[in-house]
Amino acid sequence: MPRKRPTDDGDELLARLGSLTAQARHRAELQRTQVELAIALQRGMLPRDLPVAPRLHLAVQYAPAFHGLNVGGDWYDAFVLPDGGIGLSIGDVQGHNIEAAAFMGQVRVGLRALASVTSHPGELLSRTNDLLLSLGGDLFATCTFLRLDPVTGVLESARAGHIPCVWATADGKSGIADDEGGPPLGVVAGMEYPVTRFRLTTGGVFVLLTDGVVEGPSMNLDEGLDQVVRLAGIAAVAGLEASSLAAAVIKGAARVGHEDDAAVLVIGHDGHDDDDDRDGDDDRDGGQATLGGDGDGDGDGGHGGRDRPGRPDGRRSDDSGDVYGPDGRPRP
Repeated sequence: MPRKRPTDDGDELLARLGSLTAQARHRAELQRTQVELAIALQRGMLPRDLPVAPRLHLAVQYAPAFHGLNVGGDWYDAFVLPDGGIGLSIGDVQGHNIEAAAFMGQVRVGLRALASVTSHPGELLSRTNDLLLSLGGDLFATCTFLRLDPVTGVLESARAGHIPCVWATADGKSGIADDEGGPPLGVVAGMEYPVTRFRLTTGGVFVLLTDGVVEGPSMNLDEGLDQVVRLAGIAAVAGLEASSLAAAVIKGAARVGHEDDAAVLVIGHDGHDDDDDRDGDDDRDGGQATLGGDGDGDGDGGHGGRDRPGRPDGRRSDDSGDVYGPDGRPRP
């Protein structure tokens, strides 16, 4: 039998290599297109501008992670509500692909649309949760939504499986918000989300985060939150701009040890005219409480002058209108 010449064997090998190379190039181009589309979706869903109001200071830092073919689903938002308040949200979608980016858009648009119906944070999260479940799919999202009264500095907060916020006051107190929260959006229908009320006084700050800022292989969640608490406390005492605090927090995200989205939203307020008359005491008018500590002035030993984490002087309220203190007991 005639044998193939070496030249024929070489030509066949080159042809096969050429075919495999073309297939690999096609797959790479397709994957790159998907990543570019996910990035475009992600960027297009973020607000171009932040609301502006007297005595209000908002600042944001956002560092999307493009690691290989992964595109995260973190987002933030800030917009004016129909009742004149300001809605603020931050969240994180499960997954790192084009589906996650698209789902992030659904959550953000759903929150905005339903905020035209109700500005109550707990009811808004409940309606958004049911809306997402009605659309089908198997993704979920964590989220914190706040309603801010820009005149009084009162914050109403509801949380759906998201990491807690950080607060600090100009008198040197700082800590981690202890709001009860509920499950992530898109998991269980018919959920209720408790609301916690805070009141920002002059120089006080409230920091919203995604987990990419405070958690990773090189840093656990408690360590990451402690780092942000320290930064917020320093910034509030020193009177730093909200933008400076946001930049410092996002810079600290480099220590978590992984490639992930990182979003920071800082809220600052100059208080109102009678803040100076209160000398830092709790404001009981209208059933609100001044943001900053549990009022006993004691640190927790391991955190210097910081109040016990998880015990801000915010107060939970349910749909009945009853107001509760950090100890869970009804307040007059």
